[in-house]
Amino acid sequence: MEQRTNIKFCFKLGKTAAETVEMMRQVYGDNCLSRAQIFRWYERFKSGVETTEDEARPGRPFSVRNEGLISKVRERIQEERCATVRMMADEFGVNRETIRQILLEDLGKRKVASRFVPHSLSDDQRHERVQYAKDIIKTARRIKNVLNSVVAEDETWCFRYDPTTKRQSAEWKSPASPKGKKVRLKKSKVKTVLVCFYDSKGIIYREFVPEGQTVTGSFYLSVLERLWKRIRRVPDPSTQHKAVGFFFTTMHRFTGQLLYKNF
Repeated sequence: MEQRTNIKFCFKLGKTAAETVEMMRQVYGDNCLSRAQIFRWYERFKSGVETTEDEARPGRPFSVRNEGLISKVRERIQEERCATVRMMADEFGVNRETIRQILLEDLGKRKVASRFVPHSLSDDQRHERVQYAKDIIKTARRIKNVLNSVVAEDETWCFRYDPTTKRQSAEWKSPASPKGKKVRLKKSKVKTVLVCFYDSKGIIYREFVPEGQTVTGSFYLSVLERLWKRIRRVPDPSTQHKAVGFFFTTMHRFTGQLLYKNF
């Protein structure tokens, strides 16, 4: 602080920056400020700064964990549940670890991501599914091997490409035979929907949706009719009586409900 005052004094006397450096080195010797520091303070005084104190710097955020800050954090997350630790730390001027400790230890909070669901069901659809589930429970209590009569369904997008790998395409050849060539697998831009039905024994019916076909409720019902014919044509010998069959689509928005049919 003393050296800064003397630099200011030299500036007021009209000395140049180089002259100020020489005078400071004569007075303070090895303890003198560096040439760069003297020049920097000389330029500050030349620009009109009068104080010899350092400029205020933000520095590292301080850590204050008191009731006032806890209340502010509680009100903040009540206003915006998605507020991040970084946002609250910048807003309240404290470090992130303090905010994290308040959320976890003082408020007992934890951040939980929303669970994705295939569809948003209406109240009527929820009520119908509850009724279907109750019917299944009643049937399971009445029929011992009811699970052998359950047919589940799923759908997925499939890419059209050569499924054979380099290892699968290997051939037995003599040393003089030319070596074959195999093009690297590349996903096709063409995709198709695969509809698959299966029971406790495995897949019983699958069908690709034709290219250009719009998947509507009427199309999906035609798929169920073909499935029904397949089951009637190839009965399961391990099941003595198939009194009921359940067909459940997990993702179709037109017929996304449990279909019940006697067979």
